[in-house]
Amino acid sequence: MYNRKNVEEVPPEETKVWECTSDTCKGWIRDNFRTEGSQICPLCGSEMAASTKMLQAINNPRITQA
Repeated sequence: MYNRKNVEEVPPEETKVWECTSDTCKGWIRDNFRTEGSQICPLCGSEMAASTKMLQAINNPRITQA
């Protein structure tokens, strides 16, 4: 038969993100995945502003936790 793993769903939590300020762009990125110091939308080139969203937690293995 099929091997189905019972994967526990990760509950959403308030996560810091950067959202594009352009009215025509829906771009956003998690804070722990953005390039250091970059506040420019990679999709349209507009500025990005800090915000929060309810998202499932995802760790970025390239970022070292202090």
